[in-house]
Amino acid sequence: MDVKGANAVRSALIQCLAAQPEAVLIDLSGMRLADPSALSIFVAVARQAEQWPAVPLVLCAPQADAAEILRLRSMDRRLPVLPSLADAVRSLPLGSAAPSVSEDLLPVVGAGRRARELATEVCFQWDVPELVGPACTVVTELVNNVVAHANTMMTLRLSLRDRYLHIAVRDGSTDEPVLRREVSFTSLSGRGLALVDAVSQHWGSLPAEGGKVVWAVLGVAPRR
Repeated sequence: MDVKGANAVRSALIQCLAAQPEAVLIDLSGMRLADPSALSIFVAVARQAEQWPAVPLVLCAPQADAAEILRLRSMDRRLPVLPSLADAVRSLPLGSAAPSVSEDLLPVVGAGRRARELATEVCFQWDVPELVGPACTVVTELVNNVVAHANTMMTLRLSLRDRYLHIAVRDGSTDEPVLRREVSFTSLSGRGLALVDAVSQHWGSLPAEGGKVVWAVLGVAPRR
């Protein structure tokens, strides 16, 4: 793998993350390393995965040259490197899938209302009632953006991982969202992402097959 190949690998891994799996195992047994710097792509993707959708990435079965470089560089602790695929599978926690719910929505005016209903339901179901307000704000704005701009079918997904509520909306448009900070909060339009930015700890977007995913993360207050 060289730098050009690393870019292709990064794109493939980003597509995997957009599907919000429980984990991503990266089998390096067939990789031939032409440029050691290409390995940094895995750290970059692991950092993205940690922010959203908060799933573990595990490298496994690298060739001897790659394994030695990974060892010497002491790759980021968030990205473990294991000797075999079987070891990688065993390293994952079993039976601990994050609670999640998803629903397909039409690009119609009522989509925002249904998104708020779903957000409210899961916040009470998952015992995070303090997030009802911010979660409703986020889902409303993300869904309304699809209705106003993408005008495609969308999938709203909410999940609870590592003390964070993750909200994601996948649509059929490849146009990236644009945050307009100069828009007044009294404006009747154009302030959706500004609200998302204000109430969420992190937010962003990833390309997905046939479109994109726009996501946001809300922190869960520590329980006493």
